[in-house]
Amino acid sequence: MTGFPWLTALILLPLLGAAAVFIVKDTSVRLTALSVTVADLLLSLPLWWLFDATSGEMQFLESAAWIPSLSINYRLGLDGISLPLVLMTTILMPLCVLISWRAIETRIRSFMAVLLIMEGAMIGVFAALDFVLFYVFWEAMLIPMYLLIGVWGGPNRLYAAIKFFLYTLAGSVLLLVAILVLYFQGGHTFDILALSRQTYPLALQTWVFFAFFAAFAVKVPMFPFHTWLPDAHVEAPTAGSVILASVLLKMGTYGFVRFSLPMLPDASRLFTPLMVVLSIVAILYGAYMALAQVDLKKLIAYSSVSHMGFVTLGLFMFNIQGIEGAVMQMVNHGITTGGLFLCVGMIYERTHSRQISDNVGLTKPMPRYATLLVIFALSSLGLPGTNSFVGEFMVLVGTFLWSKVATAFASLGIILAAAYLLWMIQRVAFGTPAPHLLHNLSDLTRREMATLLPLAVMIFAIGLFPNPLLSRMHASVEHVIARVVPSSHQQSSSRSALGRPTPFPKDDLLSTLDVAHAVTVTPTGSRPLMETQGKRP
Repeated sequence: MTGFPWLTALILLPLLGAAAVFIVKDTSVRLTALSVTVADLLLSLPLWWLFDATSGEMQFLESAAWIPSLSINYRLGLDGISLPLVLMTTILMPLCVLISWRAIETRIRSFMAVLLIMEGAMIGVFAALDFVLFYVFWEAMLIPMYLLIGVWGGPNRLYAAIKFFLYTLAGSVLLLVAILVLYFQGGHTFDILALSRQTYPLALQTWVFFAFFAAFAVKVPMFPFHTWLPDAHVEAPTAGSVILASVLLKMGTYGFVRFSLPMLPDASRLFTPLMVVLSIVAILYGAYMALAQVDLKKLIAYSSVSHMGFVTLGLFMFNIQGIEGAVMQMVNHGITTGGLFLCVGMIYERTHSRQISDNVGLTKPMPRYATLLVIFALSSLGLPGTNSFVGEFMVLVGTFLWSKVATAFASLGIILAAAYLLWMIQRVAFGTPAPHLLHNLSDLTRREMATLLPLAVMIFAIGLFPNPLLSRMHASVEHVIARVVPSSHQQSSSRSALGRPTPFPKDDLLSTLDVAHAVTVTPTGSRPLMETQGKRP
């Protein structure tokens, strides 16, 4: 290792904190957990400024021999794709502790320890550069999440916990098989970067792609592997729902962009139509199901299925706009949906109901709550000026460069999102409150305001100033595209230079090049997109 081991410290600090909560006094358990998560957040912030945005290579590298006889090493690193996800994780964890301050009243030590173990494992997944190390962290998340749902969840918590565990475990078994295949075919190494540089036969890529797909599609979750998600969200405690929606779902899409695209480029291009169809079905199905929900948590859960469809859609467009928009949307969804679940948890503490009919007319008794709820809902539907608008717009531009028809169908998801979210706001914020619940509807406390305000600030900060985030991921996304798109196509014409998979649709791109150029953010020190990806004929 060279320099300060930033990533090891980020992983170990929560794990040490999990041990510390069993040592301190009962009255200090919550404060200890909060202090550890805040310390981890402060430790992660320097990475934002130390990161070299002009480089697409891994940074903050750490390496040590772990099991030399099997070529298994302890290797960590971050690039412009994983850095925002690590920071999002460290930002959300203190908020999960705060929302659980009064909501969790039994087994408090164990609950806080589980949260801290989850944080260490999630950071490890995004930072691991050895496949075995990645798999250890990947599996390490299952048990804490199972406990969060099964021990501190709702009335049907055991059913939801077992369903979550079985779905994700089945995908994980196939992930392990794929890792072993790559180990033997890629030179007997588990080094993720080395395996990403290898070339594999198409037949092998096809089988490994479906093994990866089984693991990552369940985690996203993509249609039709989504059925465990609504049950898990409804039964999980608020902190569990926030972690599940904001971080765990992103591990599936992270797996696609980190492993499937660079390691299996031919198979990724071959199955692009399948991924596009499944993504659009998820967008429309999730939004349609959200319209029918009377439970606030189920509504947000199905909206997650829809919004994550935009992420998988953008990833398989193989152009700067699509992939950058997808990575941006991974972060945006974590912020916005996390905020919505926090809002549901706060109103549940007051009315002990998640039914929309029991939580209406909150504007007068709870004006601060209603204001923040509206902000999160408007961000979720992609209002211009909020963070989600940037990500969804870039995904749609990237999709437009691939197919106008696919773009038209995907755009319907945004219209449906406006329908179910505005309808929810109309009832919850502006209806008439039930008289027997008025005495419980006190407005947000300072602790609750401190929980929600950071996310609200980030919604507008990213929505109005997306360039700092986009510029850090730009070089890394270009690196992925250079791997997944054949160089002969990159150099032959402006069509393939835009990263479109084969076979190419026959849409005329000339009218869209200026739009693509306008929405692409050029990081400092790099050439404009139209110069690096071919000029207009």
